[in-house]
Amino acid sequence: MNARSWLSLDGTPVTERRFYWAWIAAAAGYGVGDVVTTIAIVAFAPGVVEGNPVMGASISSFGFAGLVGLKLAVFALCLAVSQYAARVGDPVVPYVLPGLLAAVGAGLTGYNVWSMVQFG
Repeated sequence: MNARSWLSLDGTPVTERRFYWAWIAAAAGYGVGDVVTTIAIVAFAPGVVEGNPVMGASISSFGFAGLVGLKLAVFALCLAVSQYAARVGDPVVPYVLPGLLAAVGAGLTGYNVWSMVQFG
């Protein structure tokens, strides 16, 4: 099986258009919104540090590239699980994971913006 056929959603209960939009929402909320606001608040608000100890250690060790790398790893793992769930015929999990990432990202982005207003 080549990569193109493995990545295809043909023959699964998942609608490609919905699947793609769900992952676009996840990328916007979790990938862009949270990353940009986290970098802004940690870099520009004196005394503010990353609250997540894993992310904080990653930033301490590798700078903001560590934050982005860890976010990409989580995103890729969730995408792989979502794709696998679609391939085995699960009609729900392929949408739940990007929805969860989008919701968490939106919440963290909102919290970061609120924190910037408070500490900025």
